[in-house]
Amino acid sequence: MINLKQQPVSPLNQSGFTIIESLVAIIVVAVLLAAISPVIVLSVATRVQARRVELATDAAKSYIDGVRSGTLAAPPSISTDISQYSAPTTTGSLACNHNSYCSLPSTDLFCIAANGASCVNTNAKDLVIQAFRYNSTSSDVNSGYTLGLRIYRADAFKSGITLKASNNGTRQQQTFTGGSGLSSSQSPLVEVTTEISNSSTTFDNFCQRLKNSSNPKAGC
Repeated sequence: MINLKQQPVSPLNQSGFTIIESLVAIIVVAVLLAAISPVIVLSVATRVQARRVELATDAAKSYIDGVRSGTLAAPPSISTDISQYSAPTTTGSLACNHNSYCSLPSTDLFCIAANGASCVNTNAKDLVIQAFRYNSTSSDVNSGYTLGLRIYRADAFKSGITLKASNNGTRQQQTFTGGSGLSSSQSPLVEVTTEISNSSTTFDNFCQRLKNSSNPKAGC
């Protein structure tokens, strides 16, 4: 006769998360998300700002190439040093087509439209270049000149906004800005100065323009 041995009954498995443990886990995850969210927002905003500066730099290079090659007309001549030239004023109106000078608010502004049509002051992707040239001895383009550029976002030309420039302490927007990661539209994205000459510019033109006038021994 076979004797059957009774097997001991295994206790029920009580392992697992309790409601309290689950709530604690949810709270920990929420705290972590709250802690890293500002970092994510700042990172995205800084990348957007860096992209704006990159596009503004490309726009400045294209404009300079156009002026040097004669494809674009030289900007208006000014009677003061470029570092003292005022930032453009905003009237709430912006009338300019892509790749051409504006008629409003001033003719020293040049439009780079994102859509290839026209610049509007409601589009942060459109760029407006303030262009000006200075030669202390002549206003003739063929004599050569120093070209100054400030590149602003088109949405900075809304009514009531006061634009800034290097002559009032603000040189340009920075790629990394801290805070929200985005700079005020009042400041130019980029400021550039360069020397422009053409085949008609002579050595004497350079000498007269660049010599140290305060030095009595300086001559050409």
